[in-house]
Amino acid sequence: MADPMRIRAQAAGDKVTVRVLMSHEMETGQRKDAAGKTVPAWFIQEVTAAHNGKPVLSAEWGPGVSKNPFLQFAVKGAKAGDKIAVTWKDNKGDTRTDEATVT
Repeated sequence: MADPMRIRAQAAGDKVTVRVLMSHEMETGQRKDAAGKTVPAWFIQEVTAAHNGKPVLSAEWGPGVSKNPFLQFAVKGAKAGDKIAVTWKDNKGDTRTDEATVT
């Protein structure tokens, strides 16, 4: 299982800025290892976010996203104490969900 995501959700007025740092190798499938063999593609394909269980973000990614990707987005109508959950799924079927409380 992948390392936990680092999620920070900070309220400012009527919107919350969410910053997410995901731990993932994000291989493109085009790089070769020391023996000259192609390293298989392994990357995050889907990212979703929910505010108190209600979907607020859905994204499809590809192999062009960097290793350990960073994502930032804003949610209107959220307030301190609310929950923000972020989920990713990669092309091998692995998933990870982590949650943060808005401060």
